[in-house]
Amino acid sequence: MENYHHLSVLLHESIEALNIKPDGIYVDGTAGGGGHSFEIASRLKTGRLIAIDRDPDAIKAAGKRLEPFKDRVTLVNANFSQLSQILNDLGIPAVDGILLDLGVSSYQFDVPERGFSYNYDAPLDMRMSKSGISARDIVNSASQDELARILREYGEEKFASRIASHIVFAREKKPIETTFELSEIVKSAIPAAARRSGPHPARRTFQALRIAVNGELDELGALLDDALSLLAKGGRLAVITFHSLEDRMVKQRFLSWAQGCTCPPDFPICVCGHKPQVVIPKKKGIEPSKEEIEINPRSRSARLRFCEKL
Repeated sequence: MENYHHLSVLLHESIEALNIKPDGIYVDGTAGGGGHSFEIASRLKTGRLIAIDRDPDAIKAAGKRLEPFKDRVTLVNANFSQLSQILNDLGIPAVDGILLDLGVSSYQFDVPERGFSYNYDAPLDMRMSKSGISARDIVNSASQDELARILREYGEEKFASRIASHIVFAREKKPIETTFELSEIVKSAIPAAARRSGPHPARRTFQALRIAVNGELDELGALLDDALSLLAKGGRLAVITFHSLEDRMVKQRFLSWAQGCTCPPDFPICVCGHKPQVVIPKKKGIEPSKEEIEINPRSRSARLRFCEKL
């Protein structure tokens, strides 16, 4: 755990997006190794940072990293979807900024026993919180139809049905226990031509299972449901996504908040009463620079979107 390391993606861009005030209250909903949190806390004087992470290892690591700012930082081991309750418990009615970095930390990927990566042979786990249903549970107990749905919806995997049938066939002989076992089953299900082109053949399957295990899209949806009511006027929400499912969700929610009058163009006056709730300073979002991608190849799929409450 001492080596909990995570290269914070779009670090300067996301800190800039938050427009930090020295006396403001900010939330880092995905504290990880504390990289973004450190930059936020270092800009506060009388302000406060609530640093949240569902991974107990991350909270320990962030606590060490943020030791110089312990007078202005509150660490919470919880899921960011519980933010409304967390702020209520702390007696905080509204905050000036919320940051979410939805990527899996380098630590989670690079510590084999966490079971996130197809690059290491390890128990098939993938639980960010280290509790609840694991990837092994899903792979060995979900029906073939349910497995195919997970791979199709969360991995956008075009060979979802083939992979699901291969998994079911394999587990009838013996339970699927490790990342390498699953990776080999996926490889055997994907046609040779498709295996030769594109990313690692198991990449989409592992992404899909990780999202399912951790309820990632549900948690993001729950946070977005609450976010506007938790932001003070002029407060900002900044979200770094790493795949199209998350990005689409954030983009669509931001656009719905930013929408004004929905009356037909020929109406002489507005009768719908719709007013924009946010402004989106950069409509297309922000991608990492070439320099950042060279230093940290995992940042290549990242995109930062942010909005400001009117």
